[in-house]
Amino acid sequence: MKKLLLFSLIFSLFTVTGFAKKPKKIDDWDVNATVKQKNIIKKHRYSKQLKHRISSAMPGGVGGDIAPVAPMVAMAAPTAKKIGLAVGGAKDTDNFIENIKQGYIPKIDAITYEGTYYQHYFDTGLKGECKSLFCPSYSKAVIRDIYTGDKHYYLSVGLNSGINESDFKRKNLNLVVVLDISGSMGSQFDRYYYDGKKRSAENKSKMQIATESIVAMLEHLKPNDSLGVVLFDDGAYPVKPLRKIAYTNMKAIRKHILALRERGGTNWSAGYKAGLKYFDRVKKKGYENRIIFITDAMPNSGELNKNRLFGLAKKASNRGIHTTFIGVGVDFNANLVEYVSKTKGANYYSVHSSKEFKKRMDKEFDYMVTPLVYDLELKLASRGYKIDAVYGSPQAKLSTGRIMKVNTLFPSANDAKRNKGGVILLRLKKTGNAEDIRLSVSYKNTKGKKYRNVQKVHFMHQTLRDENGYYDNRGIRKAILLAQYVTLMKNWMIDARAGCNDKMEYLYQPPVQIMRRCMIYPPVRPIYPKLKTWERRSCKLQVSQGYQKIFSLFRRHYTHEMKQLRDKSLNKELNVLNRLLNHKSSSNREEKIDDWQSYFGR
Repeated sequence: MKKLLLFSLIFSLFTVTGFAKKPKKIDDWDVNATVKQKNIIKKHRYSKQLKHRISSAMPGGVGGDIAPVAPMVAMAAPTAKKIGLAVGGAKDTDNFIENIKQGYIPKIDAITYEGTYYQHYFDTGLKGECKSLFCPSYSKAVIRDIYTGDKHYYLSVGLNSGINESDFKRKNLNLVVVLDISGSMGSQFDRYYYDGKKRSAENKSKMQIATESIVAMLEHLKPNDSLGVVLFDDGAYPVKPLRKIAYTNMKAIRKHILALRERGGTNWSAGYKAGLKYFDRVKKKGYENRIIFITDAMPNSGELNKNRLFGLAKKASNRGIHTTFIGVGVDFNANLVEYVSKTKGANYYSVHSSKEFKKRMDKEFDYMVTPLVYDLELKLASRGYKIDAVYGSPQAKLSTGRIMKVNTLFPSANDAKRNKGGVILLRLKKTGNAEDIRLSVSYKNTKGKKYRNVQKVHFMHQTLRDENGYYDNRGIRKAILLAQYVTLMKNWMIDARAGCNDKMEYLYQPPVQIMRRCMIYPPVRPIYPKLKTWERRSCKLQVSQGYQKIFSLFRRHYTHEMKQLRDKSLNKELNVLNRLLNHKSSSNREEKIDDWQSYFGR
């Protein structure tokens, strides 16, 4: 009898694990979702070119299904490597760099402090071991302004975590991809749509870049993740319901995505609303819920209203549904970044190459969709200092003389000594003789539990023996250098774009005034672009004689600091400086004479 029971038990186990049918994987893409389906999808006709795109975009070729994703939890190394932390908002400066490469003046928010920092690793100055979700660390510096010679005081906030990289594991994901299929997505990714230039057959369209990037991104979904897809032009079309990957024929879904064609106008809000509806019918608690919104669009001010796209994204965040915006093409209006960055749980990427985007997702997809820290607030108490400027936080404008705010911290890579993007930089204004600073940090985890950390920093008076200044470590020195670079680039763009498409109220000044303002923190500048129209033509790249001289002086400083830091990653920004210095602007009436007054004294 016992043998019979044992045999029955073994047979039952084999039936469950070995002989039971695998879940049926269905193609749930609705090709009849719109009345314009023939313009969107070429049904059942997949060309050799499409098959090549599928095989090149995914491992396993045309005939394969999604490769299983290896579990993230592995055996811990003898010395456990920690993850880093980085702020939300922009995650790159690719749109800025690509515009300059193509001969255009970028939009001012195409480069941000946090996006620049996220391209680099930083020594955060952490002493000892971090054993909490978030451990702030502080470093100090006192330097001379490279143009005016004024003394500046800096304090960096290191973003450290006690989570072991081997233990990090994201939640199961409810992911809805909302894709722009409007007519402009058919234009070249390296040209401005409203310039009216003919497309070259040699370069890919923005739609090709977008769809190939989506297919590469889907590689990182696991069987228990759920995927939904919404398309939008001047209307919205839910084409794939939110369904678990385990029950979805991903081979067929990849084909449908790569076969998409562009058409029609652009209605961002309609697409986003349709994506949100998917979350009304799924279990959200215990899942990471995210919309990935992919577009090349150039928004007008109407999309900033509370009932339009940006308002909808903020309301969704309050429901625990977060948004990743991905901008495609050089003409993507990066002013979007300023508004996206202020939304809790949101981040932004730009795409110019599906191959490069795939590489990025291979390394950081799980980080992109997993916010860890919310509502970070730093309070500075001191009779001798107050916060004068913040670099590396999207909420810089929300900071006061005593408070710094950050909506979201995401996980980031760590190279065992430094954290990727792991720093926020404060410039301090000296208001008295006291040197003690009390720094109180509060934050929440993803479950809403609040934590607090209090530390004291003694900002001892440092004697500046030479022009290099005093730095606690290389991390803060690098953060200051990159902040100087971004500030200079932003002020150049403010000046260079005056009179182009932005129609700014520009305060015309003689060239000598450029030097006096070129390193001013941009939020205090009275000149700022405004979103007025959707249609944006390109602004031809121009570098005035005044900025040629400023860039030359700054490059001398930058290369000196690179040598001191011994950091080759800084070549990325140096290459931009060299490109701008080597650019030959066409002469115009305002650039015929050199009326630059040399009073730098160096």
